[in-house]
Formats: sequence, structure tokens, C-alpha cells
Amino acid sequence: MSIRPHRAIPGSQHLNLASLLIYVLSWAALGIATAQPQGATIDDERASCAVYGQAKYDVLIYGATPAGLAAAIQTKRMKKTVAIVSPSKHVGGLTASGLGWTDSKDGNAIGGIAREFYGRVYKHYKSDSAWSKESRAQYMKKQATAQPGPTIDDGKQVQWTFEPHVAERIFEDWIKDLDIAVFRNDPLDRSADGVKKKDGRIVSFKTASGRVYDASMFIDASYEGDLMAAAGIDYRIGRESQAEFSESLAGIRIDPKDGYLGMDPYVQKGDPKSGLIKGIDRVIAAADVHKMNGTADTFRLQSFNYRLCLTQQTDSRIAFSKPKDYDAASYEILLRYIESGYHDKFFTKNPMPNGKTDSNSNGHVSTDLLGGNYDAQRKTNYIEQDYKQRAEIVQRHKTYTQGFFWTLANHPRVPERFRKSASAWGYAKDEFGSNEHWPYEIYIREARRMKGRYTMTQADVQSPKKPVQDSSIGLGSYTLDVHEAERVVVSNKVHNEGLIHVPISRSFPIPLGSVVTPPNIATNFLNPVTMSSTHVAFASIRMEPTYMIMGQSAATAAVLAIEQCAKIQDVDRQKLDARLREDKQILAV
Repeated sequence: MSIRPHRAIPGSQHLNLASLLIYVLSWAALGIATAQPQGATIDDERASCAVYGQAKYDVLIYGATPAGLAAAIQTKRMKKTVAIVSPSKHVGGLTASGLGWTDSKDGNAIGGIAREFYGRVYKHYKSDSAWSKESRAQYMKKQATAQPGPTIDDGKQVQWTFEPHVAERIFEDWIKDLDIAVFRNDPLDRSADGVKKKDGRIVSFKTASGRVYDASMFIDASYEGDLMAAAGIDYRIGRESQAEFSESLAGIRIDPKDGYLGMDPYVQKGDPKSGLIKGIDRVIAAADVHKMNGTADTFRLQSFNYRLCLTQQTDSRIAFSKPKDYDAASYEILLRYIESGYHDKFFTKNPMPNGKTDSNSNGHVSTDLLGGNYDAQRKTNYIEQDYKQRAEIVQRHKTYTQGFFWTLANHPRVPERFRKSASAWGYAKDEFGSNEHWPYEIYIREARRMKGRYTMTQADVQSPKKPVQDSSIGLGSYTLDVHEAERVVVSNKVHNEGLIHVPISRSFPIPLGSVVTPPNIATNFLNPVTMSSTHVAFASIRMEPTYMIMGQSAATAAVLAIEQCAKIQDVDRQKLDARLREDKQILAV
């Protein structure tokens, strides 16, 4: 029989011993079994719960992303057993793979474990020993503000920018200090029998190694939403139409402006019959553009890329090299764009400590590989592919990105001033050492999105004054930001398709219902990453600090549900709200 915390007896402070005996016997007569460990007092008594307590772990998390790590930390702090099963060796997801330019527009919206993480970053860089290439004061002069606020905020004792290895070390130290079990390099078995369910509950899941993991509560913290899919939970991929949720930004979005300076899109210039150069997906008739805009596309995803950690420090810089499988045709679009007159930045150089960067895509031809995650022939994408096919797509992105930088630095058709500028940069020698100085993870900006109990929409993000559906578990605070899904040709000109970049007026609450399923689907499952939202709403939610916030809150709800012997959908909202506030989550603007 399982032993679980027992609810306090109402008015127990006024009961004498005889009354107490009668109270307990009356509950036993109703078939409510109770048990008490040897040496325990009445206050320590735990009630039997047939739903929870039979498995090895109270909470099992798939994915060592920031959401998964925050969930594990919170579970441990709430005195429950927990384990993380990770498909990769390294922990920390994109936060430890180059994304050090914190994606938040309001630092005051970040609380709890996420805030603690940035506090630990601050503490690390407070020490002089953390600065090998510059001083703390010199760094602060480079960039007065980061996205959430001052780069280094001495008043609030947070730092919003950091090197990848520092983020990974902070997470690893947390794992060690809290003795969190992490099973690495063990991806989920995504076959039909990979997840076992019974009576609307997930019982266990199996991994590629053949190991079976069981728990009372399950959290899918992966970027892909693989556990959700394997458990048979419904989800969305791609983009809804404008009509489905009355969203003005939804659906296919062909930019009517010529964003490529009149660049010729054809293999043989001026000859449409010669076909499109690489990097351009399809031709769309001008008469069809109006009809297509706003319609659904359930196949294409916004582009993936890598967040590069680059440096100009000559003693710690590794020069860009030409990849073995370099394909010259992949860079014709870059060369033609330059020859058409483009002369802006080709990639961002957001300054991280010690002379490094978090470099992202910038401009129409950059490190984003538009269409690289989509298979036009099979009309499917990276998310729906098997592990081998995914690995091929990841390698394609790596090759493209390495070739992009080598082309900028070396190709004779690139003007000398651009070659000289690009050649001054290189990969940071002291980052990602076990992976040839390349980020551990590709940036999956969007994957599956669960069909949950509540679906967040554009209105929830842009109109936060709207009454919150269900209890708030945290705040989102970023621009509606979607990178292009593809390039198309209309009337012989190249246009981007899929871009959304619309600022929001203020932070917005995220309800519990968006990370749980309807009660008839799964009563012990939470999803803080590939959560329930439309494509448009997810454009603002999909940020690393927000994932940490939702991971912590998901774990809090999971633990309380176990203690209350309740379905996750029925967890006591007042107690959840109180515990989140106690743990310094920010729940309202």
C-alpha cells in the first residue's frame, strides 16, 4: 500500500483523543484505507492513493531542456522523487547551446527558478576569475542594455547574457547538488508500443535502449513533443488559418514587398524554365497570393538554425573552414543577393562575456535555412521524421551554416571588404569542446503544439486584459516572433513567406490549462514546452526563460496533484497559486 500525505483533519485542534478515534474509525468504515509508518505521528500520516505511488518515480521528465531542468529542481525541492530521461548527452538545451542573449522583453516577468538561474549567472561573473579576455567593467560598457533590461543589473543582481559553458555548468551543478537522476543519450522509443497507458493515465515509456521508465506523473519537456505524440495525445503542426481562431496574423503570409533587391531567382538568369536556384521553394501565381494569404499550412515550420558562439580573439579563434560536403549551389542565393546590392550585417553579433557572441540569423540570407526542415516531395517535416532522417536534416543545417561562413570569408564573388570582415571572426575555441566547437543542439523554434484543455491564441498574447482562463502559472513576455518558413517567387521576384514580427504591449499570463490535456485524454501528463497554443501565440511563448517558468510550474502542479490524489486537471487551484507565489513565480502583470 502506498503512503501519501494525509490532509489535515478539519478542526483537529479542538478534538480530544476519543473524538479523534471516532473520526478515524468512521473514515475506515467508508473504505478509506489509512496507514502510518512506524514512529510517525498523526501529523505525518499519509493516505493510500491507488492512482499514485506505485511507480519508481513520482515525476518523470523527458528532455533536459531548461523546462525539464526547472521541473526536476522544483520536484526535488518539494521532496518528491524525480528523474530526467534525455535523448542527448548535454543538458540545458539552447540555453547551453549558444542562446545567451536572453529572449525576454521584461525582466520583471521572470521569477522563480528562472530568475534564480540568471542570479547564478550574475554571481559567476561577479568574480574576477570569470573574466579572461576583458574585465567586467569593459564588458558592461559594450552594451548598456540587453533584451530584458541592463546586461548586468547590479541592483537586481541578475545578468542576462552568458557564455554557453557557463550555463551548462550552472545546470550541472544544480543536478549534482540536488542529486537529480539524469539518464543521458537515451531517446524515446517512438514506436506504437513505446508508451504504455491505462485508464487515461500514462504508466511508463520505453527508450531506444530498451529501458522502461515508470512514474506517477509525466512531463514532456522536449523541444519536439515526442513523448506527447508517442502517448497518442493530439497535437497541431504548422499554421492554422486566420478563420479558425480569428487571428489576423495566422496562416500563410506572403510578404508583398520585394525584399531581395530585384535579384533574379532562376538557375539561368531570366529563364523560368531553368528552375529556381537553391533556397527558393516554389513559384506562386500573382492571382493566387490573395487567396493563399491567411490560409492554413499544416506542413511547413518556421526555419531552424544554430546560435553560434563566435569570437574575434586571435588566441582563441578557430577559423571558418569549408565543410567536406560543401555544395556551391546552396550559396548562389547569397552571392546573388550581395551582387544585387545587399551590404548590411550577415549575422548578429550580440556580445557575450569574454569577447564572444550569440550570433543569430540577420537579413534575408543568413544562418536560417529556410525550407531546410521541410520535405516537399513527401509533404512532411523534421518533427514527423524518424531519428535517422532527423539526423540527416540536422547535418544539412550544420553543413549549410559552416559553408555560409566559409563562403562569406573566402568566396571570390564576395567583395573583399565582406571577406575581410567575416574572416576576423571564428568559432570560440573554449566552447563545445567535445563537439568540435559546434553547438550541441540545433535551434528548433517550433515543433508540435498540443491540443490541450485550453488553447492560447493571438488574443491571449496581445490582449492580456482579457480574463485569464484557469490559474496563471507564469508570464510570457516576448514579441510575436516567427522566422520565415520559405521563399517564394511571384511575378519573377523573390518574397519571404511566414514572417511575423509584432511587438506586444505587455507581459501576459499563461494558464494551467494550456499545459494539460482535457481530462479524458491523460490525467497525469503535463507539457510546458510544446504546449497548447496556436502558431501565432506560440511565437511569443517559445522562449527559453518562459520554458523554465512553465517547467517549474508544471512540476509544482504535478506534485500537488500527487499529494492531493487528484487528476492533474483537478489540482487545487488555490493551493497551486499559493505555492507558486511562495516560490517567487510571477503570475500577473
